[in-house]
Amino acid sequence: MTFTYDAKENFLESKTFLITGASDGIGKTCAKTYADYGATVILLGRDQKKLEQVYDEIEKSHPGKVIIHPVDFKTASLEDFKLLADSLNEQFECLDGLIHNAALLGARTPIEFYPAQEWADVMQVNVNAVFQLTQTLLPALAKSADARVLFISSSVGRVGRAFWGAYAVSKFALEGLMQTLADEVENTTSIRVNSLNPGGTRTNMRRDAFPAENPETLPTAESLMPVYLYLMSKEAQTIHGQALNVRDFEAL
Repeated sequence: MTFTYDAKENFLESKTFLITGASDGIGKTCAKTYADYGATVILLGRDQKKLEQVYDEIEKSHPGKVIIHPVDFKTASLEDFKLLADSLNEQFECLDGLIHNAALLGARTPIEFYPAQEWADVMQVNVNAVFQLTQTLLPALAKSADARVLFISSSVGRVGRAFWGAYAVSKFALEGLMQTLADEVENTTSIRVNSLNPGGTRTNMRRDAFPAENPETLPTAESLMPVYLYLMSKEAQTIHGQALNVRDFEAL
């Protein structure tokens, strides 16, 4: 059974969301969907050309509702994220949502033979940059009356699986970051923090991970959006510190 959420028109009006990995795949679809429901979306990604294409698509339908910030998590420094936060503070009263979608797959090889530099790169993109961006944006999130932080996880970040190497370990780290942050902000702010495993989805990363798989057998990014919308809704205000799975929602 497919999960449905009867979202009211423009129910995200006056909300501002920052979405990483927004130039492609689930991140792109998430940004377009949130904008369709009235949100202002801030798009982060490393491919400026693709970001500009997403910008044009959203701007055409929702003028003035989209901003892009090209950034490469592999090379970005803490100072870069601080400058980003300062820029957003000048433009917006607060930040209502942070969706950590960007990730690097890395090699799928035994730990014994895993390239050290590739390991470092995956950890930088999937963990260190996520920590730094979250840290610099927490003051803006704390100003919101109903903020959400969503870490996009994976099944291999919940149960280890051979040959998934740095990607799996990085997702385990995200789960720990989610739990720690959720416990810290629960009683001092209105920020609700969760992780979400989207499951196998028809994306370029999935294709790279499973080149022999028929993508037509997988759900589309669009089919996941009722869950992404619900988690930003008032109805989801009580969900906090949870390791969620899209497939669990589909069973409801």
